[in-house]
Amino acid sequence: MVSSIPSSLAISLLILSTTSFLPLSVYGAGGFSVDLIHRDSPRSPLSDSSSTPSSRLKAAIERSFSRANYFGNAIQRNIPSVFASSPSASDNLYSGISSNSSEYLMSFYVGSPAKEVLAIADTGSDLIWIQCKPCEQCYPQTIPLFDPQASSTYKVVSCKADFCSALSRESCGKKSECEYNYAYGDGSFVDGFLSTETLSFDSTGGRRVQVPSTLFGCTHLSNGTFSDGSGIVGLGGGQLSLIRQLGSSIESKFSYCLPSMSQSSVTSRLNFGSSGFVSGSNSVSTPLIPGNPDTFYFLHLDQISVGAQGSVLVNPSMKAAINAHQGNIIIDSGTPLTFIDNETLQSVANKVASSVSFPKVADPNGVFSLCLDVSGSGGDAKLPDITFHFSGGAPVVLHEYNTFVEVAENTLCLALISSDIDGIGVNIFGNIAQQNFHIGYDLRAMKLTVAPADCANM
Repeated sequence: MVSSIPSSLAISLLILSTTSFLPLSVYGAGGFSVDLIHRDSPRSPLSDSSSTPSSRLKAAIERSFSRANYFGNAIQRNIPSVFASSPSASDNLYSGISSNSSEYLMSFYVGSPAKEVLAIADTGSDLIWIQCKPCEQCYPQTIPLFDPQASSTYKVVSCKADFCSALSRESCGKKSECEYNYAYGDGSFVDGFLSTETLSFDSTGGRRVQVPSTLFGCTHLSNGTFSDGSGIVGLGGGQLSLIRQLGSSIESKFSYCLPSMSQSSVTSRLNFGSSGFVSGSNSVSTPLIPGNPDTFYFLHLDQISVGAQGSVLVNPSMKAAINAHQGNIIIDSGTPLTFIDNETLQSVANKVASSVSFPKVADPNGVFSLCLDVSGSGGDAKLPDITFHFSGGAPVVLHEYNTFVEVAENTLCLALISSDIDGIGVNIFGNIAQQNFHIGYDLRAMKLTVAPADCANM
């Protein structure tokens, strides 16, 4: 019999039933934390030993534009999710990442007995999915595919179940399975069944945390340019994300602390529950603003100030402000660069240029609006702090490593990109700007808290 419980209530009941089986360690005072692995870390299968700082920056620029175009398209369509019914559908909806644009990976375990997988940790996606046996056409991965038939806790969700309707566009498989298709901006896709399974995480404190009956996607068909990795862990704000499914067991809180780009070999932390609580005398908080799609984390940026040069009000006329109920910027761990509307960006760049004596030079990448020749600095270029003033009185002071990137020897560029390029139209607070800040998300109180931190030593 098909349940008549509304899908939103059904999801809530599932979350309650899931969290009731969580081990007591999850509820302890410490919460739990897992490692985040940067794509360029020696621990990552995506790392390339032949890469150079210049090639890594170019790749980061490409990933930033791929990500920004996704956000712009998703908001413009005013869609609640990122699914389509078939790979060939003309109205395919794209996921939060292109198939080769990951920034951070995390390891976890699936099934009973538990099998380790390595997947992309993504604050711009909701669904957790991995590749599963049998796979008609799968992109290559180093570790074996997950075999759901070998797990005693695996269950497929019926397309008649209320849980299936949590997908914005679902279809029925041959045996009435809840089927999804996850399409990407580069034409890649994955196809599989919504299922439930026990997920386990190795906490940095030495404990293994088990989460029974977690909704996830078991992918049996894929096509595209995916790099080595088993799938995606959605950390967004939508119903199917890991954060929403953990729910009350982590008090709807999580945080991360990203070290400097120059420290890519250093392991970051993804913290859940009380471990994700951010505080301190230097911490500031700003509202998380409900938006559409609810996957994304919207904030409101009031103004940007440059050293002693004064402030620039942020242009409010953008897609995100219209679609996110006055939210005008997305905070995202998967976008390297920061995007700001062109009018605001030019004013900020002018203030930066007028506050320093370094000569302007052309950007060899043809992307950045302001680049400086710092060869006369003796290796100690003094550049102004740039402060992002978020609503609620939350100034986030960004230092040189948050706002400038070295594009060539003795050439530094302002790491802000115009969000008006190619009609993107969405501001994004990227992960270079987030370096060495402990950033906490509280989805119950709907607020974001930011505190300066030495992330390499947390």
